[in-house]
Amino acid sequence: MSPRDATTYALQALRAHRTRSALTLAGIAVGIAAVILLTSIGEGIHRFVLAEFSQFGTHIIGVHPGRSGSRGGMPSGLPSSVRPLTLDDAAALARIPGVTAVVPTAFGNAEVSARARVRRTLVYGVSAAALSAYNMRVSSGQFLPDDKPEHARPYVVLGATLKHELFGHSPALGERVRIGNQAFRVVGVLEAKGQFLGMDLDDSAWVPAARAMDLFNREGLAEINLGYAEGLDPDRIVRAVEQLITARHGRLDVTTITQAEMLATLGKILDVLTMAVAALGSISLLVGSVGIVTIMTIAVTERTHEIGLLIALGASARTILALFLGEAVVLAVLGCLLGIVAGSAIAYALGTALPQLPVATPLGYVVAAVLSSVAIGLAAGVLPAQRAARLDPVQALRAD
Repeated sequence: MSPRDATTYALQALRAHRTRSALTLAGIAVGIAAVILLTSIGEGIHRFVLAEFSQFGTHIIGVHPGRSGSRGGMPSGLPSSVRPLTLDDAAALARIPGVTAVVPTAFGNAEVSARARVRRTLVYGVSAAALSAYNMRVSSGQFLPDDKPEHARPYVVLGATLKHELFGHSPALGERVRIGNQAFRVVGVLEAKGQFLGMDLDDSAWVPAARAMDLFNREGLAEINLGYAEGLDPDRIVRAVEQLITARHGRLDVTTITQAEMLATLGKILDVLTMAVAALGSISLLVGSVGIVTIMTIAVTERTHEIGLLIALGASARTILALFLGEAVVLAVLGCLLGIVAGSAIAYALGTALPQLPVATPLGYVVAAVLSSVAIGLAAGVLPAQRAARLDPVQALRAD
């Protein structure tokens, strides 16, 4: 029997039992749709989180005071003899070949007031290099000037939300604001960057690092972020940083973390999340495979006379096996196609109706779903097909 005739025979057999076939197709389709929908949501979240972290640039190395093993800082609140990072350390790190930007950072929470309005927000102490290092843009005015740390002028750049809360629609440039117990002049307003993992990046104020250290009574910097040229090996920069800090502090008492390391680790965690939701959807596929086993077993019982006739007409055991396996595969493939259409349509509808919900259908999982459905059809049809192929033709023809 040719493959074409075998396919026609399988389709006719399925049409003869429409209700049972439709229920089995629905089981497979629901499983495939669940896999596609869940992995689309998982992949969308994956891309969204990585994009959120990448919006500050991917060529950044963070230098943090304290060292625990090969990664991680000293636990906060514990006494430590770690030498704090200073503005002089930042100036020294700027001389490392390949380093394009150095951002000494100190931050804290403070009340910011202007025009009888008060708002408590996060205040970042940085340098002029933060604008390029963090991929930020100024909507009006300018960013902090490149002053020497010891002569940093009391200037502040406001986030978009903070500017609106303090000044509304009125211009803010040149206005004075009070942060804590110090007065600052507004020199710029940043473009809106939106939310980042639940934190409003626009509800912030940016001042010179030296001013922030004085404002929050800090002896050292919270961290120093280094930007490096694209194409350079970050590990080489890290080694140079560790050698310089060791020479300056007498020992290596900092932790260096590259943005690439963080993104790679985060990517692995999100990959596990995507695979986990795919596994949940695969449970529906297993249910669908049980349906195929059931329908094929019933088919063998109900069509015993037909099988006997085929064998009497010269059909070999291999042909009978192929026919029943073909029916199982056709069921699985048709169910898979229905599932792909349904899952993709639902994922698209979700993404359209809820723009805040990141949805991205991963092609790899769609291909895996198709291959899985074919494999399920083969696996679920083996036992019933073998039973049909082993029937005695004489006994089969006598069956009712």
